[in-house]
Amino acid sequence: MIIEKLLKSIQPGKILQVQVGMSRTAVVAETEEGITCGLAATFNNPHEDHRVHPSVAKAGQLLEMSSMDLASLINSSSLTEVTIGLATINALLPGVVHFSRQLNGHDYLLEHGRNKNIAMIGHFPFTDLLRSAAKNLWTLELSPKPGDIPADKAPEYLPKADIVAITATTIINRTFDNLITYCRPGSTVIMLGPSTPLSPVLFQTGLSALSGTRVLDVERTITGIAQGSSTHQLKERGMLEYITATVGK
Repeated sequence: MIIEKLLKSIQPGKILQVQVGMSRTAVVAETEEGITCGLAATFNNPHEDHRVHPSVAKAGQLLEMSSMDLASLINSSSLTEVTIGLATINALLPGVVHFSRQLNGHDYLLEHGRNKNIAMIGHFPFTDLLRSAAKNLWTLELSPKPGDIPADKAPEYLPKADIVAITATTIINRTFDNLITYCRPGSTVIMLGPSTPLSPVLFQTGLSALSGTRVLDVERTITGIAQGSSTHQLKERGMLEYITATVGK
């Protein structure tokens, strides 16, 4: 459902560049709003024989595809192609300036989550700091680290949470539509991470806030991603900014 809403919301555009980096994928597009750059977390397919099933079937020919065909890779069976599809969607979404503010997901959760029950889908770098502010913090992970809860416990923990933070990579691994059904009515649900589509259509899915990134320097971002930069490195070097958008803003 979330994928269908995103594909229906993108604007026409010409794809200028696709860069699949070590940790981030970037797609540059030209739309009526100008040059835009969309990001997504890079996923791979570690259990596939890449000689028989390459991660990107048309690698080297992606710029020959239409923008809609490239965005539609979000429906691919290859996680790397799904990554490219989501980055393309993020590049083709209409601008979000009118309902956004400069704030990262970490600060939003600290601001709204003090002394509350928080459930997080995904282990984020700020988990320990957030734990000291929350009444309870439950971190659910597909690959649990010490202190984490296995992701299949989501039906048990999400209904108890006042605030639910969901990583945007749940769009890539296609778990979002199921997870959102476990969130309690009236709870605050935020999607966060560089893959987050900053589109108001996502508020129709039950999300209360979106916390993602906006690229400020396209050329340097592409170069950084090609050389293995993380989102944190790109932010520290002034190539992008964090944005949080809330429903009704």
